[in-house]
Parts: sequence; structure tokens; C-alpha cells
Amino acid sequence: MHGFSTRKKKGKPETDFTVRRKVLLVFMLGAMGLLAVRAFDLQVLRKQFLKQQGDMRHVSSVSVSAYRGMILDRNGEPLAISTPVQSIWVNPQELAGAEQADIRQMEKLLDLPDRKINNLIVPGTKRRFVYVKRRINPHLAAQVKALDVPGVYFEREFKRYYPAGPVSAHLVGFTNVDDVGQEGIELAYDSVLRGTAGSKRVIRDGKRQIIGDVEAISAPIDGRNVQLSIDERIQYLAYRELQSAVLEHRAKAAALVVLDAKTGEVLADANHPAFNPNTRTHLKGSAFRNRAITDVFEPGSTVKPFVIAAALDGGYIKPDLKIETNGIYRIGRNVVRDVHNYGTLDLTHVLKKSSNVATSIVALEMPPDYFWGIYNQLGFGNAAGIGFPGEASGSVLDYQRWNQFAQATLSFGYGMNASVLQLARAYTALADNGVLHSVSLLKRDRDPEAKRVFSEKTAQSIRTMLEQVVLKDGTAYQARVDGYRVAGKTGTAKKAGEGGYKEKKYLSIFVGMAPASDPRVVIAVMVDEPSAGAYYGGAVAGPVFSKVMAGALRILDVAPDQEETMPVLISKTPDLVAQ
Repeated sequence: MHGFSTRKKKGKPETDFTVRRKVLLVFMLGAMGLLAVRAFDLQVLRKQFLKQQGDMRHVSSVSVSAYRGMILDRNGEPLAISTPVQSIWVNPQELAGAEQADIRQMEKLLDLPDRKINNLIVPGTKRRFVYVKRRINPHLAAQVKALDVPGVYFEREFKRYYPAGPVSAHLVGFTNVDDVGQEGIELAYDSVLRGTAGSKRVIRDGKRQIIGDVEAISAPIDGRNVQLSIDERIQYLAYRELQSAVLEHRAKAAALVVLDAKTGEVLADANHPAFNPNTRTHLKGSAFRNRAITDVFEPGSTVKPFVIAAALDGGYIKPDLKIETNGIYRIGRNVVRDVHNYGTLDLTHVLKKSSNVATSIVALEMPPDYFWGIYNQLGFGNAAGIGFPGEASGSVLDYQRWNQFAQATLSFGYGMNASVLQLARAYTALADNGVLHSVSLLKRDRDPEAKRVFSEKTAQSIRTMLEQVVLKDGTAYQARVDGYRVAGKTGTAKKAGEGGYKEKKYLSIFVGMAPASDPRVVIAVMVDEPSAGAYYGGAVAGPVFSKVMAGALRILDVAPDQEETMPVLISKTPDLVAQ
């Protein structure tokens, strides 16, 4: 019997992914929808915000150097000026990918030692900034830039340039590689000259090169100019003659100061040996020292006019005094000597012959406190106050510690010390009829701090006496100036050292003024250790004074005052002998 089969058909295996496909499709469509919404949000609704964010990834702030003020002479001629230059720095992390040939070429262009740049590429270094060369010529910087070396960047800076070079180097000074004053006027007036750096936002490309400015954050404030009292023409003349004297006399060093006798302005400040502030390689710090302002020495006989003036003004001696010298003067166990026995001298010949004996006798006529007070008023022992770095104060032993011999030696410039500037300043009291001037390195029309030290009559009398010093039988005939009456005083001082004064080591000094009838210019000259034979102040420093003074008077257009016959002082009173 046939019957129906009750066995079910076997179903197909579960291989239908319809549901899964639907789920995946819905998910993908949803994701695409979200992306579309996000794209709409980013490209339409938030476009400006994202643009700003993108720009910020390429925008950075950089410093903008301020222009350093110029240093000018009294006539507006530049003594120090800044010029734009480029500095090159590298990012060692980016430099690792540079071609070696390009690096070698860059080293060659910048005159760098081999592998100096390669040595900066240290695996794993965290350094991102290293200067390679500072303050180079813009043309050279353009050549390096053309190499397009990755990781090499350029920065605009300023380089200081000194047109007068060594002529005014000791006075003007110089700046360091960061344009900060290091010596001289550059240091003294750094806060005035330097200015304030600014900043700005810039856009950089993928290589971090600046491709455009965005905005100024703060504008740089340029430094202010400083106008000095120096006359560059007189400064050059002083430098040239001082250099010539050092070479001629085989001297160790020399210094010279020129002052305006009416205002106390410094018209020149020259020193030798000199240095070039534009190329200062391999120089020691001592080379930068302004000897005229920072160094002190015993001024010797150049202070004798002040001793005579003080005694006359105080009434301790009479103008017609005559002194018997005998060549020696005993003070206790000590002896003061003259080079020669000058016999009997009036006050004019005391200065003309530069008698130590006669000056000592005059000095001991004065009370110590009065004598010391005159030196103090003249500025000895006190800085001149010109604001120059390292300015010397000098020293004068306090009168309470004096004995008679100390007072005597102080009358001819031993036992005290002063700078060339201080010595020149003291002579303004004789040049301007008894009025002592303060000194200034800045141009000015008048001296607000002038003060009277001597009476007009006394100052004029001393000037007349000092005119005799430059006559043929005086100690400084070589200091005369054709067409002008000159008044001045020589000084020849032994140099002090360990254990006492050195043999055959001298300072040759001359300080004078012209025209003597109404002085306009005061010049002080000091030559250190002349060793070619001559060493007296009149023979070594006198000719320097003469040449510089002649030139200065012409430059300043000062009329000649030379008379056909020079006045000769003849005493008509009986001899008075001071013991």
C-alpha cells in the first residue's frame, strides 16, 4: 500500500544576510549623513572660526629691533651709527634633513670652520635655536638664503659702526653683539641710546620662513641721539699729534684733553695706544681704557701756579716777593732740591724756572687747612663728575696728616694724584679769571656750576707769569704758538712703583691755555715713559700742545693776540728772603 511520506523536507542553511545588509546600510547612510552635516557645519557655519584656527598654526610673534640712537659730535657729525644687518640662526632638528653640499657651501660663504654647522646636528637633540653668524652684510645673507637650506632662518638686527674708528674709540666706546653698551659713552648713555624693542605677528610657511606680516603688536621705540661736546676736527688733530709723539719718543702711552675755557666742554679726549672699535678681535680689556679720564698720576710741577695763586689770594705773600733758593731747602731731616741753584727768584721766575725750593717756601707760608682747601676747590681728590664709566677721583692726603715736608712736596705735585681731565679742569680757574668750570662731555652753551676759586686779579697775574714759561729761556719754549700768546706750565714727574720711585721712568706733562690775553682753550698733555732720550715736559709734551693748540684755535676761528714785544716783569722792590 502506497501511503504518504510524513518526513519533512530539509530546509536551506541560514545564509541569508538581508537583515545584516539592511543594518549595515542604515549605519553607513547614517554615518554619511553625519559627515554631511559635519561638513556643512565646518565649511559653512564655522568657516571663519576654522580659518582663524588654521592661520594661528602658521602665525607667530617676533621681536622687532629698535634703532639705537646716534652719537654725534658738537657739529652733528656721526661718531657712532647703526646700520641694518642680518643674523643667521638654525633649528638643529630641522637642519638634519639638509644636503651636506648645501651645508658646506653655507659654511664657506659665512667663513665658518669645517663641520661647525654639522656639529649642531646631534641625534635626539632638543635644541631648536642656535645662532650661526650674527650681524652679517645683507648681501651675504641673501646668498645664504638662496641656498634654501631647511632649518636656516634669518633675523633683522642692527650693527654699530664707528666712522672715526680709533680716533675717538676710547671716548665713544662700543656695544656688544646684542647692541648693549660696553665701554665709554655707549655704556654711560646706554639707556638713552638703546630704545625699546617692539613686536609683531607674522605668517610662516611650511618651512617656518616668514612670508608676511599680520599685525603690529607694539611698535619699536627708537633710541635717542646723544650730542657730545667733542669737535671731531680737534679730536682728529689731537689723536694724530699724540700718536706721533708716542712713536717719536718711544713712549709707553699718552693722553690729552682739550677744554673750552669758557664753558668747560671737552672738545677733545685723545689716548694712545688706540684700538679700532669696528674690529676688536684679540684685544685685552686694558686696551679700552680711557687714560685721560680713568688713570691718575702725580702731576709734578704743573700744580705750582696754584700754590702761588693760593698764597697771593690769601695774603700770605706779596706780589713783589723775592726768594733766595740756594738750590736746596732743608726741612727737618729731609731736603728739597732744584735742578740748578737759581739764586734769588721773584714769583715770575719761580714758575719760569720751576723751582721746587721756592715753591716749597711759599707753600709753608700757608696754613695746611687753607692750602688743602684750595686743592679741594680746584677738584683734586674729587671726580670731575662727567658721568664717564671708571672716572678717577684722584687723591690728596688730608691736611690733618701732613707734616712740613709733606706740605712742601705737595706744592710741586708729589704725594697727590690726578687725571689729565682733572688737571685740565683746574687750569680753567686760571684761564677764566679765577672761575673754575665743571666739565661736560655733552654740548652746552654755558656752565651752570661755575664757581670762583681765585680773584680775577690773581688769576690774570698768574697767567702773565706763565707766559714767561714759553719764552726762549723758559722751560717750554717748544710749546709756543705762532701769532698767539700762550700761558702754561711744564711738569716732569718720576713714576712711582713698588719700593719707591723708579729710576729713568718719567711722566712728561704740559698744561697751558691760549690766547693768554683772554683764553679760549685749555689743553693738558701727558706722555708716559718717553724712552728716546728727552723726557722733560717742555721737550716731550710741549710740542704736542703747540700743534694741537694752533690747530684748535684756527678751527674755532680765534683771533691772534700776539704782541710785538712780550711783557717782562721787573720787580722794583727790595729783595725779601723767605727762609
